[in-house]
Amino acid sequence: MRKLVFATLTLAALPAGAETPLSAAAFEAQVTGNTITYEQYGSIFGIEEYLPGRQVRWSVAENLCQYGVWFQKDDRICFVYEDDPTSHCFTFRLEGGALVALSDFAQPGAELREVDRSTKPLSCPGPDVGV
Repeated sequence: MRKLVFATLTLAALPAGAETPLSAAAFEAQVTGNTITYEQYGSIFGIEEYLPGRQVRWSVAENLCQYGVWFQKDDRICFVYEDDPTSHCFTFRLEGGALVALSDFAQPGAELREVDRSTKPLSCPGPDVGV
């Protein structure tokens, strides 16, 4: 009986949906048309612009973008970018209305957290502009 009470109290302490991964449809509804800035360990990790058709632009440095696509694989959202055929998969969830993502290769505590969301596109002028 004590274990049941402890388990019930532990689950009740979690925010609703905190551990429920977002489906592709729920993720798509959250991100399409938005540019989201993520941080990890209190520092900016990168910015991703979510385009129609599950296409993305990712940037870790100003005016330097990688283009790719995202797709669902099991309960994860995976990304493949133009210069790297390796899938980068994350479990996304909502926490207080913001996205939280944990990479397949990361330990809890290493989540990426949404810290800004806008509809402004990334500045991606293309390679060799002005050269």
